[in-house]
Amino acid sequence: MKIVFLDAATLGETPLDEIAAQGELVTYPFSTPEEARERVGDCDVLIVNKVRVDEALLARAPRLRLICEAATGVNNIDLDAAAARGIPVKNCAGYSTESVVQSTFAHLLSLAGRLPYFDACVKSGRYSAGRIFCDVSNPYVELDGKTLGIIGMGTIGTRVAAVAAAFGMRVVYYSTSGTSHNRDYPSLPLDELLACADAVSVHAPLNARTQGLIGAAQLRKMKPTAFLLNLGRGGIVDEAALAEAVDAGVIAGAALDVYVREPLPADNPLLHVRHPERFSFTPHVAWASREALVRLVSQVAGNIRGTVLDIA
Repeated sequence: MKIVFLDAATLGETPLDEIAAQGELVTYPFSTPEEARERVGDCDVLIVNKVRVDEALLARAPRLRLICEAATGVNNIDLDAAAARGIPVKNCAGYSTESVVQSTFAHLLSLAGRLPYFDACVKSGRYSAGRIFCDVSNPYVELDGKTLGIIGMGTIGTRVAAVAAAFGMRVVYYSTSGTSHNRDYPSLPLDELLACADAVSVHAPLNARTQGLIGAAQLRKMKPTAFLLNLGRGGIVDEAALAEAVDAGVIAGAALDVYVREPLPADNPLLHVRHPERFSFTPHVAWASREALVRLVSQVAGNIRGTVLDIA
């Protein structure tokens, strides 16, 4: 059984031994669309993370029996085209939940706690040159008693809510699906959530209901002391509007791990703000802790074992 992984560099240096134990594993760091079509001709199992699997690629893979998505979202795979060929598509779910939750609070604590400012205060020598034992010129914000508004109360949003409650925060949420299934916390209309929250954290998928959900008009409904975090998907938040709103003091700060285009283009307005200290950025890594990557590889291997044991 030949297993081809078209963009293995997306998992860094994570060992792939568990996958390799399932058959002959061939890996490519990256694959352009043209390269991908050339590399699938004799594969039985295809693994992708971001590579597009479309009709043109499937037509070049006559032996293909299984597509494994090395992630949760499968928007890069033409599911109808795969189904028409009788090729199952298996994704991985839940492997990164705790990592994303941890990253969410790393961002929130950095913004609310003014951590970059205090770190620079010590490292720059300003603290050493001071006359008192502390720097109280830029007080940080206490989370206890503040309101966290969560957009998207799925598995990750629910865990974020539990951690927020442990900090003493009040939690409210907006259901992007309209179901409001979680009864542990109040479900609010979006405008009401934005108006009352001290921090808004996005944990929703990108779809027709969430595309452009947070734009200039929505940002103006937030408190000037509030923070916005997006660890869901790029495209949910209007990046240009967010850059302008934070720079202008419409809201106090923002944190992003996901972007409309990835990698983030050098001309993106987020990289040219007047007040970079009000922003916290990470390069789409919230999902990718060491432990989450190991779990992801294990899930991919399990999907292969559980689906194609009959392939010689």
